[in-house]
Amino acid sequence: MSLPEKNTALIKQEAARLGFMSCGIAMARPLDDDARRLEQWLKNGYQGSMQYMERYFDLRVDPAKLVPGARSVITLLFNYYPSETQSPAAPKIAKYAWGTDYHYVIKDKLHEFLAFIKENIGDVDGRGFVDSAPVLERSWAVNSGLGWVGKNGNLLTRNNGSFFFIATLITDLDLTPDAPFATDHCGTCTRCMDACPTQAIVSPSEVDGSKCISYFTIELKDELIPDEFKSKMNGWMFGCDVCQDVCPWNRFAQPHHETLFKPIPEVLNLTVGDWEAMTEDVFRKTFKSSPMSRPKWKGIQRNLKAIKQ
Repeated sequence: MSLPEKNTALIKQEAARLGFMSCGIAMARPLDDDARRLEQWLKNGYQGSMQYMERYFDLRVDPAKLVPGARSVITLLFNYYPSETQSPAAPKIAKYAWGTDYHYVIKDKLHEFLAFIKENIGDVDGRGFVDSAPVLERSWAVNSGLGWVGKNGNLLTRNNGSFFFIATLITDLDLTPDAPFATDHCGTCTRCMDACPTQAIVSPSEVDGSKCISYFTIELKDELIPDEFKSKMNGWMFGCDVCQDVCPWNRFAQPHHETLFKPIPEVLNLTVGDWEAMTEDVFRKTFKSSPMSRPKWKGIQRNLKAIKQ
């Protein structure tokens, strides 16, 4: 076994020990095709008011700009599918936001992962990312053989569906790359496109972010949600899971085992009236370590008004 093969096996073993459901490896290189697609997506204005999507374009498409001398991109998937369900009287909240903010949970695991690599392999330069840096995670996941990008724009896997977070670790380490995922298993199915309440999926795998319920309920900073979309909120107060819930591949999703993702009781049980009566102080204390803190109390109250109309 060569040294790259030995190190690759060691890394995949540690990824599994840390609780990642999958680990794939790709050779670090500029993502030229993805760069062209991203450029067109931005030109179409699908980012809405998410200006951060326009920044650091060159960093998004070239891992060597993030880690000088980058040789390998390690992509990791972490399950968040819950065993619990929300009360029918509760306003809908995307499943990823039911527990502790995944940024905290997965970043800690990435720090531990990198420390393990340095301790067991040597003085490796690397940086870990999870959804908060200019990295095209889904593209790297496909290049690492983990799955394909479905018609809803999410990474899909045959064994686990799509209820997982994607993390990447860019390193200057030579590793054995996996074969890219070359097939698409959506076939003629259009359930996600048909079910999207706001028709945000404009074509297979292409989502107009400025029409997505997740965008309106989390990213949009305006005081009001546009009138034309208020009637289409379908009860979603934070995020939206419609395109994942209807995906046939998610029948294979299995409940996670991460204690930090255990749902905050209020998420499952509070009614619209309970949320409306909640003070800003109580909201801050209850959701200080939750993704729900992102739109702040004012944003949640705005969303409640929209779903009641």
